[in-house]
Amino acid sequence: MSEYRKAFVDFFTSLKLTVVLLALSIVLVFWATIAQVKLGVWGVQEQFFQTFFVLQKIPGTEIPVPVFPGGYFIGGLLLINLIATHIHHFKFTWGKSGIQLTHLGLIILLLGELFTGLWQEDYSLRLDEGQTKNYSESFRDQELAIIDTTSPDYDDVVVIPDNVLAKRGEVQHPALPFRVVIREFFPNATPQTRGQAPNDVIPPVTMGFGKDFTVVPLPLTYRQDQANLSAAVVELIGPQGSLGTWLLSAHPFVRPQSFEYDGRTFALSLRHTRNYKPFSLTLLELRHDVYPGTEIPKNFSSRVRLTTPDGHEDREVLIYMNNPLRYAGLTFYQYQMDSANGYSVLQVVRNPSWLLPYISCVLMMLGLSIQFGISLFRFIAKRRAAA
Repeated sequence: MSEYRKAFVDFFTSLKLTVVLLALSIVLVFWATIAQVKLGVWGVQEQFFQTFFVLQKIPGTEIPVPVFPGGYFIGGLLLINLIATHIHHFKFTWGKSGIQLTHLGLIILLLGELFTGLWQEDYSLRLDEGQTKNYSESFRDQELAIIDTTSPDYDDVVVIPDNVLAKRGEVQHPALPFRVVIREFFPNATPQTRGQAPNDVIPPVTMGFGKDFTVVPLPLTYRQDQANLSAAVVELIGPQGSLGTWLLSAHPFVRPQSFEYDGRTFALSLRHTRNYKPFSLTLLELRHDVYPGTEIPKNFSSRVRLTTPDGHEDREVLIYMNNPLRYAGLTFYQYQMDSANGYSVLQVVRNPSWLLPYISCVLMMLGLSIQFGISLFRFIAKRRAAA
């Protein structure tokens, strides 16, 4: 048993393993950099870094096979290698305190990257001038919203995320007097009038928008300047039978589709996933400054009012490049702006581990400085002794 334990320890504390993993990480980063031209930032993160293996489909099939270690695999082994080596070989002494601080900083850096990949959330918040919102929207994920608008004072909303829609099948929610049957789902599709689209892509639809329009499926896009707009064919079934079949699309020009059932008014909408907040932002003013005599952008800024229902917060904040708003664990960055049409887009980021990279950099800088200082004093002492 001791031989197996020794082989296990020798493997995970080996310097050869460190070198191999660093070489693999260089290849992974180089490959991902080239692939970013086609896949974009989000696609590269999902396919290369936030995965244990890089998958490629067998030519002529849809079967994915692992072809290279991914970021989680390489980073996880590097973390184990670093911790195992530190525990097995290093003992705390003042002469090695700088190296130990540097290693601790590197461990925190790797953990910070892992936690960021697992926990970070990115949303967008588009505000027209004078508009107030208490929610942001996902860049990529979408949801089917079934909204009960019967009450004039509030809406009851039931949402079905797109990963459930992709499985098709049937959904029964206790707040709904009918079942939701997903007949078809397209991860990316564009609406077209029925006369312009091929007959084989026209889904069977009996209600609303889909009676005059259809959707044409498109390949998934991973480019940062493009978005996948999903579409779905949904049938609602009550106790007495089918209530109809609707075509839903996340395209901006497709409005919520209303219908009445059992004395209640409902609306169906396929929209970007919303993340509601316990506070609201109002866009008071947006500015797009350029350098005099040119069209070169100088400054983008949004002046917003932050308010809470209880009145505890009611203040104005100026958000501009490199000066975000941080509130309630969220960071609001100036992301896009269209001064001609009078709207501003903020990027909303939730990252509970955002401090870890700063802490790791401070620890590594401090550790390297201490180690350099110790080596310098030893060198000076030896020179004096020799003299």
